[in-house]
Amino acid sequence: MTQQGAALQGYNNELVKCIEDLCMQKEELNKQIQQAEEEKNKLQHEIQVLSEKLECVCENLAQKVASRNELDKILAETEAAYMKILDSSRTLLNVLKKEVGSLKSSPELKSH
Repeated sequence: MTQQGAALQGYNNELVKCIEDLCMQKEELNKQIQQAEEEKNKLQHEIQVLSEKLECVCENLAQKVASRNELDKILAETEAAYMKILDSSRTLLNVLKKEVGSLKSSPELKSH
């Protein structure tokens, strides 16, 4: 009976050691899980902050693109109007030169 008691005591000691090892593994795993959850929360917060920044940048960019498009339109209209002014000025100059030329060849101016 003593041998059986000793064997039983040996088994019990091994069983207790295994249970303690499992508990330590569980504790370590719990620490790793907690660290991973903290990292996850940190990353989610950073994603939220970056998403908000991205939204602001996108809105700002859209406003700038709209302003640029409006300036492009104004510039094109202004350039077209300026070209019309240049054409009108050239036409006016040509008409004026023709009139001056006609006046120079007119007999009334030659007699003076």
